[in-house]
Amino acid sequence: MIDLRQFAALRAVHGEGSVTRAARRLGWSQPTVDYHLKNLERLVGAPVLHRTTRGSTLTPVGTLLLERGQEILTLTTRALRDAQDLTTRGQVRLRFGTFPTAAAKLLPSVVAQVGEHSVEVDATLSEVPVLVDRVHRRELDAVLVYSVPGYELPFQPGIVTTEVLRDPLMLALPDDHRLAARTSIDLPTLLTLHDERWLFGATWDDPMDRVVIDAFERAGHALEVAIHTDDFQVMLGMIAARMVIGMVPRLASGPVHPGVVLRPIEDPSFARSVLLAAPGEGSQRQPSAAVRRLAAAIRRAVSELE
Repeated sequence: MIDLRQFAALRAVHGEGSVTRAARRLGWSQPTVDYHLKNLERLVGAPVLHRTTRGSTLTPVGTLLLERGQEILTLTTRALRDAQDLTTRGQVRLRFGTFPTAAAKLLPSVVAQVGEHSVEVDATLSEVPVLVDRVHRRELDAVLVYSVPGYELPFQPGIVTTEVLRDPLMLALPDDHRLAARTSIDLPTLLTLHDERWLFGATWDDPMDRVVIDAFERAGHALEVAIHTDDFQVMLGMIAARMVIGMVPRLASGPVHPGVVLRPIEDPSFARSVLLAAPGEGSQRQPSAAVRRLAAAIRRAVSELE
């Protein structure tokens, strides 16, 4: 049977580049590190290290074992941490990342709901690329992110995603705009706005912006992007002042802003998919019980907004 110390030794050698430095990092003796690595090699029937006078590197077998071992060590650490939290505090701590708009609208309700199941949320607010990177590195237990059709996020294998909301993009116009009287906007009509001044987000290559820009580019139009901001209240103020037009997700729209009308787009590609992403656990690659409770709480919080 594999000993967790064998995985710990393998990970340390990979990180340090030598058995000697790995022993120093772990606080073990060098013979102890060698002992665990040789036992691992006996179990698999193949070397796990290339050893030279300049250091040690992993063989293909060692690399495979390290990939699986990282998951096992992470799950073990999490299980111990959760058990300690439940013992000392009466709650399991869940490290949760979300983009700011969702936090403003959903987080208070979500935290209250999961708290009833002894889950404490330690929330981090950041932009989507940062959240994806941090869940890959297991610095966060779950993240709430968004994508749009054709611009899927680059999740690594082992990350499980669940859609918790399909959030339509709304065209935001000054209330005296020539299209303001319409109840919705079809794609051909949207494309007539290629001469307008547009406002987009501050994050480069935001998928919500790309779906708009690419739609116009396919029709042979390049948009004039006059202003960049991620502050939706600033955005709505500038639209009310007739400086620009833009797209607002329904989740971020809130109360009607004076001087602004919001109109849905009659095209399914103009909607973002809000996803809860978390590492899968066990043979079924399911999120943890705490993350499943989190997903249910997010769905309930979304339904409360409707």
